[in-house]
Amino acid sequence: MTLDDLRVFVAVCRAGSLSAVARDLGCTQSAVSQHVRRLEKQTGTGLLERHARGVVPTEAGRILRAAAADGIAGLDGALRRVADLVRGGGTVRVTTGATTVRHFMSEAVVTFRRRHPEVSLEFQTENSSRSCFDALAADDLDLAWITIGGPVRGIEQRPVMRLPWVLAVGADDPLAARARLDLADLVGIRHIRLPENSASRAHLDAAFSEAGIRVSSDTSVADWDTALLLAELGLGHAVVPALPGWQVPGSDGPLRLVPIPALPPLAVGWAVRRWAALAPPALVFADEVARSCRARAAGQQ
Repeated sequence: MTLDDLRVFVAVCRAGSLSAVARDLGCTQSAVSQHVRRLEKQTGTGLLERHARGVVPTEAGRILRAAAADGIAGLDGALRRVADLVRGGGTVRVTTGATTVRHFMSEAVVTFRRRHPEVSLEFQTENSSRSCFDALAADDLDLAWITIGGPVRGIEQRPVMRLPWVLAVGADDPLAARARLDLADLVGIRHIRLPENSASRAHLDAAFSEAGIRVSSDTSVADWDTALLLAELGLGHAVVPALPGWQVPGSDGPLRLVPIPALPPLAVGWAVRRWAALAPPALVFADEVARSCRARAAGQQ
């Protein structure tokens, strides 16, 4: 069993395909299979189940994958920190949603780059908190900005702020003149649904279900910004978290943002493998983002 065997096995489990990993590594599918076979010989059991659409880990494979992914990620992070010490500077690697940098990190990025010009920033886009967790476990990443949820094995979550919910509507909509909305006011809206499988959508759906609220929907979007645009165009109503810098209630433009105080706020913040293992530049960046977000949120009140 070698480190390369474990790296390839973790990659296969994540991709669900031997051929996809072979393409990524620039080798043959047979070479990828050899790595898996060596692990199966060492463990004395099958680690992958073959299906028509690819492969999935067996129960034993899932156990090995979890342990290997944690170990490889920790080793890669340590090696990178050693390299940073040798050459000076360093790199902070962040995984996040497509619009997160604009909404939560723009000021912090400018401040951090001004104060630490020797440190590089790298951003990797994912489409859900679950994808961010997977990327943290599988890749050489430092931080993930996520919607805070339940415990995740091998991941530490740290809330930064709690976002209240608002209803985004066109300025000519009857609800636009309201100073605030109750949950009952949402019955009958043409709901623009948040991204499928996103933590924010699950949070909102759970709140609606608990309150016995049913809303109709014929539109869904991939991100919060698109939801706002469609609401501004009069194509429906978007229930979205009020992001830092937004004015609530809305402005004098074509869109209004009406608070919905009865909905439980959405917690967002950082996820890491281990806070204690983060390099100093990553800790500084995480703290700067948190400080900036809280300052902007305080300015809205």
